[in-house]
Amino acid sequence: MPAKTNSIPRTNMPCQPAQVRRNNFDEVALGYTQEMAFNEASRCLQCKKPLCVTGCPVEVPIRDFIAQINQRDLEAAYQVIKTTNSLPAVCGRVCPQEHQCEGRCILGKKGEPVAIGRLERFVADTHILTSQSQLTAKKEPPLPLSAKKVACLGSGPSSLTCAGVCAQAGLKVDVFEALHEAGGVLIYGIPAFRLPKSVVKTEIEGLKAAGVTFNLNNVGGRTIEIDELIQAYDAVFIGVGAGLPLFLGIPGENLVGVFSANEYLTRINLGQAYDFPKHDTPAYLGRQVTVFGAGNVAMDAARTALRMGAESVQVVYRRTKAEMPARREEVEHAEEEGVKFTLLSAPLHFNGDANQKLCSVTLQKMELGEPDPSGRRRPIPIPGSEYDLETDLAIVALGTRSNPILLEATPNLRLNARGYIDVNEATGETSIPMVFAGGDIVTGAATVILAMGAGRRAGQEIVRRIGRT
Repeated sequence: MPAKTNSIPRTNMPCQPAQVRRNNFDEVALGYTQEMAFNEASRCLQCKKPLCVTGCPVEVPIRDFIAQINQRDLEAAYQVIKTTNSLPAVCGRVCPQEHQCEGRCILGKKGEPVAIGRLERFVADTHILTSQSQLTAKKEPPLPLSAKKVACLGSGPSSLTCAGVCAQAGLKVDVFEALHEAGGVLIYGIPAFRLPKSVVKTEIEGLKAAGVTFNLNNVGGRTIEIDELIQAYDAVFIGVGAGLPLFLGIPGENLVGVFSANEYLTRINLGQAYDFPKHDTPAYLGRQVTVFGAGNVAMDAARTALRMGAESVQVVYRRTKAEMPARREEVEHAEEEGVKFTLLSAPLHFNGDANQKLCSVTLQKMELGEPDPSGRRRPIPIPGSEYDLETDLAIVALGTRSNPILLEATPNLRLNARGYIDVNEATGETSIPMVFAGGDIVTGAATVILAMGAGRRAGQEIVRRIGRT
C-alpha cells in the first residue's frame, strides 16, 4: 500500500569516514549493499505516470528498472537502464539527481524521494562485477550491420553517448580524442574520489566491445579537421567540450601559484600527479589554498587540495551558502573533510613576493542586494571592508568557455551570440548538414547528464537518417 511504502525511510549511502578519506583518493561513497538496494527499491510507488522519467535528460525508464530490482533480477534492471543510458555507472555517481529525476519523485513532495541515482549505480556496479571477464576478454568486436560510418570528435559524455546510440543501431563509429586517454571531462576533470577512473574505463571498454573505435591524440582543428571528417564519414558529431577556463580578470593572476581549476585538476587526475613520483607529473603544492567559485568544480578542487597535503583550504564565494550552485552533497562532504568557506567576499587582487610568487589575496566583503537575471541575489561591495587573506596557492573555478581551436578552423560552422556552436535543439544538427554537436561546446559548462542527453538526441537523429542501409 502507498501509505506503507511512504513510511519506509530513505536508505543512507555508506561513506568513508571524513578523517580517513581526506587523506586518500579512494571513492568517498561506498555504494549500497544488496540489502540496502532492495530496501530502497521497495520505497518506489510504481506510479502509473512516472514523473521521475520526465526529469531525466536521457529518459531512463526509472520505474521499470526499479521494478526489476524488486523482482531481484538485477541484470534485467541493467538492460532496462541501457536502453537509454550508455553510461549508467557514471550517471549514478555524478548526476544531480536531486534536481532531475529525484526532484520529480512523488515521495519527495512530503518526504524524501527514492534514491534513484544510488540504485542506478548499484545496478551498474553489479553488472560490471558479474560480467568483468566478458568486458576484459580479448575478442573481436561485432561487425557493423551497416556500411554507414559516424565520426565523433571528442570522447566526453556527449560523444560517448552518441557513439553508443549509433553503435547499438549497427553503424560503424570512430571516436577521435585530443588527449592520450579517452573519457574527456570524466577522466581529466572529476577526481577519482568522486568518480573512479576504473568505472569510466570499464564503460569505454563496453563501447569498444560494441564495435566503437577510439583514436587518441587527435586534436580537432589541428591534426584532424571537420571538412576531412565530412569527406570520410556519413555523419559527424562534435562533442569537444568547452575547455578554455574563465579567470577573475584582476591584477596578479599571472603570479606563480595562481591556477585555473582546469589545469590543476587535469594535472592531478589525468596526469596522476597525486601519485608523484611514480607518475612523472609534478603537482604544485600549497600550504594555504584558496579556491574561488562555488560550483562542483570548486568543490572538487578544494577537496583535491586537501588530499594533496594542504594545511588549510578555503572556498571564497561572493554570495552565501544558499546560493551555491554546487550539489548539496558535495558541499557537505567538503565541510566534513575540513574545507572552510569564506562567504560574502570577493577578490580584488592577488599579491606576490619579490620572486613573483603568490603570498596573499586582497578580498572585499559583500552584501546581497536584489536578484540578478539568474535569480540569485546580486552581491554588492561594502566600501572600506577590504582585507588580506594569506594564501600560496589560488585555484580559480569560475567555469569555462568554448575553446577556439576547432571553431576557428571551421569558419562555416555557425556560432551563437555566446560563441558556442549553434544547433537545432530538437536534433543537434549544426549549420553544416549531417554535422551534429552537443554538450558544453553547445550549452557552455553544464552537467554530464545534460551532455549525454544532447548526445542521445543527435545519435537518434543520425540513426533515423542513415539507418542500417
